Amino acid sequence: MSTEGLSHHISSRYNADLERLRSSVLEMGGLVERQLTQAIGGITEPDARVMVRVAQEELRVNQLERSIDEDCSRILATRGPTASDLRLIITILKTITDLERIGDEGEKVAAIAARLALRERPHNRYRELRNLGELVTGMVHDTLDAFARFDTKLALEVLRRDRTVDEEYESIHRQNITFMMEDPRSIRRALDVMWVVRSLERIGDHAKNICEYLIYLVLGKDVRHTKIDEIEKELLAPRG
Repeated sequence: MSTEGLSHHISSRYNADLERLRSSVLEMGGLVERQLTQAIGGITEPDARVMVRVAQEELRVNQLERSIDEDCSRILATRGPTASDLRLIITILKTITDLERIGDEGEKVAAIAARLALRERPHNRYRELRNLGELVTGMVHDTLDAFARFDTKLALEVLRRDRTVDEEYESIHRQNITFMMEDPRSIRRALDVMWVVRSLERIGDHAKNICEYLIYLVLGKDVRHTKIDEIEKELLAPRG
């Protein structure tokens, strides 16, 4: 499937409906990506205005989710979509749910960043959070890029990165348990750091979900709970 695959209907209004749906998803994704970037920036460079900006954009994200959901329901009820269009609509409905949850996690990160800003900062200035945040933000960005271009190869790259996110999450988690055992005064700060990495790990999972939906959209194959090697074989298999 390519972007041109959205334009093969006799009805120009139907074409416009589908293209508007896709554009709305990308708009929602752009807002969510910006929320995440601002939230992570609030940890490394404290700014009291971050929480307000993230909360404001969360309202817009929620509005877009409702609007896209309503448009999908209307198309399902009135257009009698073909199999490929039905896959697109199903993919969009699932994608906006994961995008909304990424926004929720970003809002949590921003709230914790506001608390961390009130405490003494470690010597590394939360370098581990910045590194994990950049990795996860990159996953979200490339997920949206893959969705925009129906790029299954890029989606597969994002799926591979999820393992790295999980490894970083476990490493930071163990590190902070050690800190708390060695110095009880660090417990509150370490717990906040652990909540942040948990949110970031979940965001990586949501990006992974969207990439799996995209592969379903393009190939018509459900690859959830499938090993990366098996997905790669499916993507590289010759098409008849």
